[in-house]
Amino acid sequence: MNILGISAFYHDSAAALVMDGRIVAGAQEERFTRKKHDSRYPTNAIEYCLREGGIDASKLDHVAFYEKPFIKFERLMETYLAFAPIGFRSFHKALPVWLQEKLFQKNLIAKQLRALAPGIDWNSKLLFAEHHQSHAASAFFPSPYEEAAVLTMDGVGEWATASTAIGSHNGLSMQKEIHFPHSLGLLYSAFTYYCGFRVNSGEYKLMGLAPYGTPIYRQKILDNLIDIKQDGSFRLNLRYFNYCTGLTMTSRHFDQLFGGPARTPEDPITQKHIDLAASVQSVLEEVVLRIARALRKESGMTNLCLAGGVALNCVANGKLLKENIFENIWVQPAAGDAGGALGAALAAYYQFKQFPRTPSASALQYSYLGPSYSNVDIEKQLTAAGAVYETIIEPALLEKTAAALAAGKVIGWFQGRMEFGPRALGNRSILGDARQPNMQKTMNLKIKFRESFRPFAPSVLREEAEKWFDIKTDSPYMLFTADLLPKHRLPLTREQHSLFGIEKLNVPRSTIPAVTHVDYSARLQTVTPESNPRYHALLSEFFRQTGCPILINTSFNIRGEPIVCTPEEAFRCFMGCGMDILVIGDCWLEKPSQNTASLHDYRAHHAPD
Repeated sequence: MNILGISAFYHDSAAALVMDGRIVAGAQEERFTRKKHDSRYPTNAIEYCLREGGIDASKLDHVAFYEKPFIKFERLMETYLAFAPIGFRSFHKALPVWLQEKLFQKNLIAKQLRALAPGIDWNSKLLFAEHHQSHAASAFFPSPYEEAAVLTMDGVGEWATASTAIGSHNGLSMQKEIHFPHSLGLLYSAFTYYCGFRVNSGEYKLMGLAPYGTPIYRQKILDNLIDIKQDGSFRLNLRYFNYCTGLTMTSRHFDQLFGGPARTPEDPITQKHIDLAASVQSVLEEVVLRIARALRKESGMTNLCLAGGVALNCVANGKLLKENIFENIWVQPAAGDAGGALGAALAAYYQFKQFPRTPSASALQYSYLGPSYSNVDIEKQLTAAGAVYETIIEPALLEKTAAALAAGKVIGWFQGRMEFGPRALGNRSILGDARQPNMQKTMNLKIKFRESFRPFAPSVLREEAEKWFDIKTDSPYMLFTADLLPKHRLPLTREQHSLFGIEKLNVPRSTIPAVTHVDYSARLQTVTPESNPRYHALLSEFFRQTGCPILINTSFNIRGEPIVCTPEEAFRCFMGCGMDILVIGDCWLEKPSQNTASLHDYRAHHAPD
């Protein structure tokens, strides 16, 4: 049974292939088109998945779409009618797009599939899951649990903005939903917008900014914007928001409440914006914790699975983990809409076709579901790009790479299959030495070309993790924060203690300052020989040489660009930023050895994020 899952037409289009219950491939369309958050029909991702599965489209038994367009259109119409005549501008702007493209997605998808395999009755093979059903399926079915409670939270699907479910073997029973316009994801996005960041991508920035601030606006948010019940259910005061009827996220009442208009991207970030980030982060965590406590009590389950865009808030996940509400927590690494493609395919396989489930058979294979390249392919692409390289095999390659990292070099690390989801997990990564005090600023400003306050994540050997961080579980997908243990922290002077906001950035707080946030937390990835053999071997070699089992791991891209997919893209990125060394497969490239004609300002090709 071959099932292709698709998500598309809003943001982060993707495709995933499930063959006899085994997750074979998954990738976002943006990785192929180089357009970040590409929402178009995922032609390239589909072609990749079929190629990886060794089949053509005619061998597909079903194609599953991740949501139901007619129900979503119903929400658009009902929302407009509820607020009419207010909101006509946004309705007038949205309606032609719906009538021309989004409403008749079944016909559009069938037409695209006929181009791949003519003569097939694709209408009979098409299935449509609900948006939060897809999220829940993407969370439970690839998890290691036979039974679990499932919590999904995001901006909005068709109507649902949050849902709970119970997963058992091959079944998934939806329990409760919160409906639009009341949305925790949209509340967080409203503050993202107000603080001058881009909605649907800048939420990471807001989360990264929060620890620099104090949640002084928390009570104002609770008193005016959101009413949270004891079980975590909530309602928003729509007076302060504009997303139902306007073209912005917040209203003039929001501006009045917080003392001025939204920050534009060009304006400086002030202490007010920092404290707003801290405040809404605190409120989000409160909602998540209350829902989790109620879900644990009502379900009796000891395992929890998370998906939806809010599940990418690793700070909230870390707080949830620390509270020990559930014994075990598993977070879908492609928790946003991209992962909906995988969820739709799995929902079709287990819920529609009702095949039996063995958790080990449907495991996610550590999210490495994208394309890989042989050394022959790598050398061919590098030669065509005019790169100068030498081929070095293990263990010499690992020894040389670890030594370069220890010497303060920044290394592009391109290995194996590309990750599915927003996090680089050691196959499309930029690596650095976490012990270097200036490494965070160097990598942010000279390599990633992004804001200096953005934190970096540590990759740590799983067997050493508990000697460094307050964590008792695996974190293979970089979706939990954990506190650095006190023995690795550095004492602060009275002057350093008195600093405010971004001033805290340049204060070394630990023996691994480049990955220690201002609150002593870190968004860590634990690495095992099973999850990523070569990356684990590199970390082990770095540990042998330095006594430190930790490296900075950030995604292999610059600001505004998707993570690189091909060796050619990796070389281009390498030559357009401040990376010192590039390691692709067994190929070793040093910047001074390259032809200066290949140097360029890479930023000019990508819009700000």
